[in-house]
Amino acid sequence: MATMFLSADAGKTWEKSGKSEFIKSCRALGLESVYSQNKKSLQRALYELCNGVVKGMIKEDQCVSTLMEIDDHVKGISSVVADVLSILDVETSCHDDKTTRERCISLLAACCSLITEPLMKERFDLETLEAIHVIQSKQLFQQRYVKTKTRLYYKQQKFNLLREESEGYSKLVAELNQEITDKITYTQVLENIKSLIGCFDLDPNRVLDIMLEAFECNLESEDFYVPLLRSYMTDKSTLCQVMGFRFHFYEPTQGMETPSSLYKVTALLLKHDLLDLNELYPHLLPEDSAIVDFHKTELSDARTYAKKMNLVILSDKKDEDKDKEDLTKTDLRENNQKLGICVALLKIGVWEHARSILDKLPEFFPGSHPPIARALCSLVHQVIEPLYRSNTMLPPQLCKKKVNIDQLCISPVQSYRELYDTAFPMLYYLGAHTSIDPVLFMKLVRLGKTYMIKRNNKEVKVSDDIAYYGFLNILDCVIFPSLSLLTSNCSLSEELWSLLKLYPYEIRYRLYGRWKNELYSQQSCLVRSKADCLEKTKYIMKRLAKENVKQSGRQLGKLCHSNPAIVFEFVLSQIQRYDNFIGPVVDCLKYQTSLSYDVLTYCIIEAVANPEKERLKVDDTNISLWLASLANFAGMICRKYTVELSGLMQYVANQLKAGKSFDLLLLREIVTKMAGIEVSEEVTNDQLEAMSGGELLRQEGGYFAQVRNTKKSSTRLKETLLEHDLALSLCILMAQQRDSVIYKEDVNRHLKLVGKLYDQCQDTLCQFGSFLSMSLSTEEFVKRLPTIDVLVTEYHVPPDAAFFLTRPQYTHLINVRYEELRKIDKVNKTSSSSHNKTSRYIDASEEIMKPAADTVRQIYDDKIWDDLSPQFYATFWSLSMYDLFTPKHAYEKQSQSLTNQILAIEDNRDMPHSKKKKEKERCQKLLDNLKEEEKKQNDHVSRVLARLEKSRDQWFLSLATKNEAITHFLQLCVFPRCIFTASDAVYCSKFIHILHQLKTPNFSTLLCYDRIFCDITYCVTSCTENEAHRYGRFLCTTLDTVMRWHKDKAAYEKECATYPGFVAVFRKGTDSSNNQFDQLDFENYRHVCHKWHFRITKSMVTSLESGNYIQIRNSLIVLTRVLPHYPRILQFCQAVERRVDRLGKEEKDKRPDIYALAMGYAGQLKNTKSTWIPDHEFRIKDKEAVSINILSVIILLRDY
Repeated sequence: MATMFLSADAGKTWEKSGKSEFIKSCRALGLESVYSQNKKSLQRALYELCNGVVKGMIKEDQCVSTLMEIDDHVKGISSVVADVLSILDVETSCHDDKTTRERCISLLAACCSLITEPLMKERFDLETLEAIHVIQSKQLFQQRYVKTKTRLYYKQQKFNLLREESEGYSKLVAELNQEITDKITYTQVLENIKSLIGCFDLDPNRVLDIMLEAFECNLESEDFYVPLLRSYMTDKSTLCQVMGFRFHFYEPTQGMETPSSLYKVTALLLKHDLLDLNELYPHLLPEDSAIVDFHKTELSDARTYAKKMNLVILSDKKDEDKDKEDLTKTDLRENNQKLGICVALLKIGVWEHARSILDKLPEFFPGSHPPIARALCSLVHQVIEPLYRSNTMLPPQLCKKKVNIDQLCISPVQSYRELYDTAFPMLYYLGAHTSIDPVLFMKLVRLGKTYMIKRNNKEVKVSDDIAYYGFLNILDCVIFPSLSLLTSNCSLSEELWSLLKLYPYEIRYRLYGRWKNELYSQQSCLVRSKADCLEKTKYIMKRLAKENVKQSGRQLGKLCHSNPAIVFEFVLSQIQRYDNFIGPVVDCLKYQTSLSYDVLTYCIIEAVANPEKERLKVDDTNISLWLASLANFAGMICRKYTVELSGLMQYVANQLKAGKSFDLLLLREIVTKMAGIEVSEEVTNDQLEAMSGGELLRQEGGYFAQVRNTKKSSTRLKETLLEHDLALSLCILMAQQRDSVIYKEDVNRHLKLVGKLYDQCQDTLCQFGSFLSMSLSTEEFVKRLPTIDVLVTEYHVPPDAAFFLTRPQYTHLINVRYEELRKIDKVNKTSSSSHNKTSRYIDASEEIMKPAADTVRQIYDDKIWDDLSPQFYATFWSLSMYDLFTPKHAYEKQSQSLTNQILAIEDNRDMPHSKKKKEKERCQKLLDNLKEEEKKQNDHVSRVLARLEKSRDQWFLSLATKNEAITHFLQLCVFPRCIFTASDAVYCSKFIHILHQLKTPNFSTLLCYDRIFCDITYCVTSCTENEAHRYGRFLCTTLDTVMRWHKDKAAYEKECATYPGFVAVFRKGTDSSNNQFDQLDFENYRHVCHKWHFRITKSMVTSLESGNYIQIRNSLIVLTRVLPHYPRILQFCQAVERRVDRLGKEEKDKRPDIYALAMGYAGQLKNTKSTWIPDHEFRIKDKEAVSINILSVIILLRDY
């Protein structure tokens, strides 16, 4: 068919000229041409336009815009367009071309804005209407059409025309609907009604029905109709039957909506006790069984919805089809007569009847109906208003808006006891749907906050005390679920935290646990809320990176305002899998509320304590990476953000009480991050030397991190520990757990794991003890610490750990007593010379240490003290490197570093002058303090050495048992302490050297060294991995002294030749004046050193060849540590090298960690080849060249 209005290329020139020409033609034709016989009619023009879209000549949007413009000029065109499109609909539905049909449907959908919905339903088929979404479902629409048609044309009205006359009813209606004035009373009207019934023979029940209808139309005349009905009908059962029939007339299945006026009339009749709810309830629809089934189905659908969120959908069903399936389901909350009556009752405050209905329905179902939720919220507002006004704690300027308290059937509450009895039950029915009224949410929180403040201040009446538990229930059942349904509202979250922080963390965490693990599964709305929140969290976490931390953090913060537990659970699960997430996640959590941070702490504890996750790797010898990642994350969170640490600290303490030490990793990371104190066996010699200095030097040069940058976080940690009295408890528990690990751990566990757990306890104890000594003032520390005998006997803390904890106590007591003695000298005007100061320090030390010596005597058997004095034992364990040695090199290095910083600041031109001045002052102050600290330590060391020199004669008691004394000294002092910390390892070596330098009577330095070096196999074998590092450091430091004497004869002659510690033989004469001592000369000493190297080599080779994992690992660690001084003799070097090379080949495919250690040591050993020397250079073997005291050698090698 030829076109009359559109040319073949109209689509190409449409925008330029075709559109304007077409509109001009249509305007010229006008609406009157539609029904003319002329071919050039408007209907024809519109048909060609729409047909051009269907055939693809013109774009859909061009057609729609053209039609809209024509509609502006030619009014009433929508009907013509509908006719045209209906013709096209019929034509395209008959064709097989799907593309043409799809274009037509698309055009119809686009024209919905031009054609009204009733017009489209009139002109188009049901299939087409369903396709363009004008109707939801063809089947449902057809059913509704049939029902409506039946009701209009085929349903017979009920009239009893034989007995009833319309005149009587008309007079009755006029009587009931007249204007009610004060002059008209219900008694007059009642008499008139009786007359009408008698005169016209009216049905009394139908009269009652009309009276109810009149009441329904005049609800404001409650005072008139209620007594009228009460007088007319005294039988409640009859009235219930009539009301029941009225409700049945609006059966929900018929699609008729029950009018709200009927609900209001019913509520008023119930209010005035004219109806019996139990009799009326069976007449209400839908049935309770249907509601229960619907409620269960809704919960099941929500769980299915949540499950689908975690699945990959592979079906080709479109989202529109799924939405259509949801829309076909009938919502029983709509047009629900039971809920409607409940709403009406709540609006007029008839709570008891409303409560009866609510109790008959499934839990959480009524509150999910928005009208009920709003009505219940409004009722609670009115009930709590007086109490809220008097307890809001807000200034009067902010409390101007008042809630109108209508005439309710229940009186407003005036006390917290009444609040508990009246308002709280209403809130339980609301539950999560309190979220519909954020103002009510805020009021409840403020009431709870005021109550808790008064309760904590003991200002609450005894009768109101029960409200404490009521508020806990409200938090659990109402506040937290409501928060989950609220959109991001950080103000409500912060206000809620102001209440929650008044509760101890134990209660808060219990509430969080129920919120996270139980409440989300009880209600369908919460199930869906959790699923949606989880989906959004996954979306954000997938795109989280260092570059978009700020944007992602804000998005995550918005989600956490309402559902923090759900968000954090997923975030922590990702951190456990991918540890590289920790940094970005920590940075993006800066937009959280205080409540979110508290929930995060709980979630961390819950994740760490998860019993379903294995704490060990598959090999059962290493702690799982997920636990290490969580501990690292927790430490960073605790440092960067102000979170409450009480729960974390108590959790670790509880785990230790239960004999579990895996979670000490959590405490270790927290202390590391918050205090900057790290425990590492890779500490450098410079750091170790700095650790021997004062507190400032330790902070500046003793740790990898800058301790001064963690001042705020370390203070928070300290305050938490003191507030909950956990500082000493954790120390004692760690010390107990350290030794119990060895005996109580599963026998099937690998020794490597047992060693790791032991090291973890030991390292964390040292780290924690160092933190306490640095953070707590000495007075605070001493005040909380028991005496050494209490720690050892009552708490069963090992002596080494007990002295580690009490060491600051002895130092503090000595210093305090020293200052007291100096003050006495000043009062007596005694000389303040350095000699006098030293004397006073010695007096103070003896006064303090004498009770300590008496105390330690109880720790061991009396036989021990026959060879070793308790004074010496207490002195050895109470001192530290700070007391024996001033690290001048470390002080100089830090001073030079600060000087360089000052110069760098001066040369920095970009820094503002004020900041430059401030930084220079800070560095200069540190520099001055370091110099002062060094001077103070120098004086202290000199006083300590003087004290040691004075008391040396009392240390080793018997000359005849020198061998036993050395044994006890090594067994009870040196070996336990040298493996305690790296600093203690150096201390032990230094202390032995000081014993030698002081020329301590009855102490043989030579014999002591011989015992240390002769057979180290057992010591090496019994060490854990970290202890092996410390033992190796002890040997290295000791070898440093030994090899220095071996290398330099002058040094040996000066420091050893005339010292009693190097007496080789003691010959007793006939009298005491003839006693002779044979000193070990230099060459004999070199022979002895050779013997020690030989014995070390023998021990190491034996251990390396043992095949035992622990022996091999520890031997390699010790060999690596002593590498600066051993091996040196070519023969021994080659023996060790061959064995290590063979070990590397054997272990390459068996034990990778042993292989790595062996290869590492082999590489370092090769770098020392230039220092290897032949045997004859290490010692002189020619017997004629040197006279060797055979007796001394024999004695040294055997029984001395």
